[in-house]
Amino acid sequence: MVVVVLFIAVSCGNKEIEKTSAITDRTKLPKLKATEITTVISDSGITRYRISTPQWEMYDRASQPYWEFIKGIHLERFDENLKVDANIHSKYAKYFQNEKLWELKGNVRMTNIKGELFETEHLFWSQYDEKIYSDTIVKITQQSYIIHAVGFVSNQQMTKYQFRGTKGVFPVEDK
Repeated sequence: MVVVVLFIAVSCGNKEIEKTSAITDRTKLPKLKATEITTVISDSGITRYRISTPQWEMYDRASQPYWEFIKGIHLERFDENLKVDANIHSKYAKYFQNEKLWELKGNVRMTNIKGELFETEHLFWSQYDEKIYSDTIVKITQQSYIIHAVGFVSNQQMTKYQFRGTKGVFPVEDK
């Protein structure tokens, strides 16, 4: 019994309470932080895309509001029959809301509606300009060929594209 009274007397001393300051810079805090997210995006009532990510953070008060996917993202595009016809995959992504610009980094893999596989480490997708582009090394695996290039620009469907610094094996017909 004496031990309990002694413990209470020692614990009730004049301790200073540690105070923390209020968070004043709201630009560095996400408005929303969610984990294990899968969402669909529709246009005119038709499902067009599905986004899956382990972590999604929205920074609405930053000077350039953005969404950040620090653990990667997987995006699928659907055709009119809700069949996946293209997809994009990366280890990191950032979406700049005002510019409608996606930045993807780390093992970026994209398959277009023709089944061609694009692989790079850094890629941009401007929804405003309707273009996808990169200035880094890209590998394109087509049905019969593999093309290596340093940089490319494409329409957002990845069906019409131009490469810079290309290398690869290309068959040529003799006429």
